[in-house]
Amino acid sequence: MKIKSLRLKDYRNYNLLKLDFDAAANIFYGDNAQGKTNILEAVYLSGITKSHRGAKDRDLIRFGKEEAHIETVVEKKGIEYQLDMHLKKNSPKGIAVNKLPIRKASELFGIVNLVFFSPEDLNIIKNGPSERRRFVDMELSQLDRVYLSDLYNYNRVVNQRNHLLKGGKDSGNIVDTLDIWDLQLIQYGNKIIERRKEFIKQVNEIISSVHKKLTGSKEDIQLIYEPSNGNLTLEQTLIKNRERDMRIKSTSVGPHRDDICFMSGDLDIRRFGSQGQQRTAALSLKLSEIELVKQAIKDTPVLLLDDVLSELDKHRQNYLLDSINDIQTLITCTGVEDFVNHRFSINKVFHVRDGQVTDEN
Repeated sequence: MKIKSLRLKDYRNYNLLKLDFDAAANIFYGDNAQGKTNILEAVYLSGITKSHRGAKDRDLIRFGKEEAHIETVVEKKGIEYQLDMHLKKNSPKGIAVNKLPIRKASELFGIVNLVFFSPEDLNIIKNGPSERRRFVDMELSQLDRVYLSDLYNYNRVVNQRNHLLKGGKDSGNIVDTLDIWDLQLIQYGNKIIERRKEFIKQVNEIISSVHKKLTGSKEDIQLIYEPSNGNLTLEQTLIKNRERDMRIKSTSVGPHRDDICFMSGDLDIRRFGSQGQQRTAALSLKLSEIELVKQAIKDTPVLLLDDVLSELDKHRQNYLLDSINDIQTLITCTGVEDFVNHRFSINKVFHVRDGQVTDEN
């Protein structure tokens, strides 16, 4: 899979930008706050429909403008796709594939497979469970349309259930209404849990060897899925926690409360691992994600590396760069010296300064 070109109009700090990418390594260098990450964000947005930074559509539009346009041309297994996205301040985004509008943003998922790696991802192990759930959900949503549909329906049911709980009504029919929502929550929730467990199993088949190479065979790693319902079924836990849910006016159990544990031997890396161990585990996870996508789609994803090298030591830098030499990569950095020093093959170099991009090839 390759991203061939990107066109931006009134996006972030770009008035008008046209870029043609190399099929291998593309380096964007320049000082901080010049617009390097905005380019990677636009590529990610064109495939995932959301900013990796969690920004709202209106915040992505150039100051003083009412809408922005992203056009991305992708080649996948010999087929070319033109993805157009119109971001608007006061209405939902418009999306077209090969100039044909799509009704739901989720229809875009699966056309482009992207792996985004930023310094923030190095904290995925030590930060809260919501980031670890988001990692699993975003990857599975790209690979599995059934999971994406189940996740959408599950979140809708949880929101409706919470709305009912927050109503504060003491009427007798609240229990009957909860029963109706709980049936759906159990239906979709069990599907999500089982698919996540399958995903974790797939990751474990890859991550162990990656982690051993990163640590010189000194450490092993295993991921364990931790459902919020523990050893009980989701149905049993919902019944057990119903009075508590009514009291706190929120749904306290379900896949939206689950977590993923990272173990090295008997050590829970999330809680007791050193910063170095946590970062190595995060790097192992991202590299495993790349390999898992390769296996799933029988093709290579596009890797977006946002100033990650500056956060890694030389050993981990070397391992990362050696691991990505066969896939298209868009990399941001403050200077190209690191790549030269690593003898990393640079195919195309762009200098980014104040919303202007210069092709230096």
